[in-house]
Amino acid sequence: MSMKLSDFDFVLPAERIARFPADRRDDSRLLVLDRRHGKITHTRFRQLPDLLAADDFLVMNNSGVRPARLLGRVGGKAAEMLIVRNLGGGKLEVLCQQAANFKPGAVFIGADGLEAEVLEAGQRGRRLLLCNRDFERVLEQGFAPLPPYIKRKSAEAVQYRSFDLERYQTVYARDPGSIAAPTAGLHFTPEVLSRIREKNPVLEITLEVGEATFQKIEVEDIGRHRMGSEKIRIEAETARRIHALKEQGRKLLAVGTTSVRSLESYALLAEPRQEFYSAIFISPGFRFRMVDKLLTNFHLPRSSLFILAAAFAGLDRLQETYRQAIADGYRFFSYGDAMLIV
Repeated sequence: MSMKLSDFDFVLPAERIARFPADRRDDSRLLVLDRRHGKITHTRFRQLPDLLAADDFLVMNNSGVRPARLLGRVGGKAAEMLIVRNLGGGKLEVLCQQAANFKPGAVFIGADGLEAEVLEAGQRGRRLLLCNRDFERVLEQGFAPLPPYIKRKSAEAVQYRSFDLERYQTVYARDPGSIAAPTAGLHFTPEVLSRIREKNPVLEITLEVGEATFQKIEVEDIGRHRMGSEKIRIEAETARRIHALKEQGRKLLAVGTTSVRSLESYALLAEPRQEFYSAIFISPGFRFRMVDKLLTNFHLPRSSLFILAAAFAGLDRLQETYRQAIADGYRFFSYGDAMLIV
């Protein structure tokens, strides 16, 4: 039986939304939920290495974030957009704020002589643009693609540009192909990773985070929701090691919901492939084949990320945990605190 989107709602006071990360990545708070018994404990992320069992191993998404947010003006008015796809030849597919100003023929004026003409207008703020320079040079003017709820307006975005480009990126990020960060990984420091690797294997996979991850669910019956597709790469040797560790009875701790979707998508392939696309939507009733534990952030209500976490922890258990986290002052969303579900 399909569940309603309203089942995944909760009230979050605005002051619980983190607009900036903790001063140190690993100083974020960490809530640990024992999903079987409902026990909740509180610690700091830097203690994660001490919380891991000897038979745990970690799998994390190493995709890097592109500086895909552009600020400028259209028709003399302030404007911004998010690059969602490079189509080559100077053409970009973007999502626009102030979309009414981005009519065909309008010209977006950015920094350092950047110009982009609107060629076509699609629905929900989607536009096709033609830029006067190649993609890599466009990105030189880009900002970290922070989610809208962080509310980094133009002047503040400029003030914190370098800060956000560093902190909205994991320390283990590789090729930049994502337009949103795999945020569970933002809490790791090289020191924490080094301590973990002393006793627990750490493996890397890649999911290029696209619109699907933050896509708004617009149907009340979540069984009718269709996720967008995202590109995943799991090297053959990494897949072999994962299977070998699982066969030894070791527990897979997925770092973030993108790692969960990558691994569970891989498990459903008819035949193994190193590179593939997936539009998997994980909701309560899903049978997890790979993931045993989950490290994640605190997610938006009614989002596919919260629904995935509910599928893993149990909806009632997760709702009660979130209520306690809100009451205890945890910081929510991308720059907020972390949660370990065991």
